[in-house]
Amino acid sequence: MFRMMPFQIIFNPTSAAELARMPRELQLQILGEFRGLPQQVLATELDEFGKLERGGRTLHRFRVGDYRVYFERHELGVVVHRILSRHTLKDFFYRSGLKLEEDKALQQNPKFWELIETAKTAAKS
Repeated sequence: MFRMMPFQIIFNPTSAAELARMPRELQLQILGEFRGLPQQVLATELDEFGKLERGGRTLHRFRVGDYRVYFERHELGVVVHRILSRHTLKDFFYRSGLKLEEDKALQQNPKFWELIETAKTAAKS
């Protein structure tokens, strides 16, 4: 008999705090978008999600209304690194003078990767 391994959606401390600061209705909307994620992550190469790569690391992005959820695969499921308002990203693009597609622009910008890494540093302290 085939036994399914449990699939976990892990919010690091930064993404958990970002989610907690949102209104309850928005939290439920974002969490609702995770319903189909286990099947998508387990069954595909995640082609339908945005993809950012750097230094052998791959992050994926999906949109929920005005928000972007950045996550990566993990042996237990996925780790959510950041939940950012697209308006924050617009400001980021404006300040950075980026004219590329969103994923390509973020992938090439070291400031984005610093933003992702700050979650790891915050979790260790």
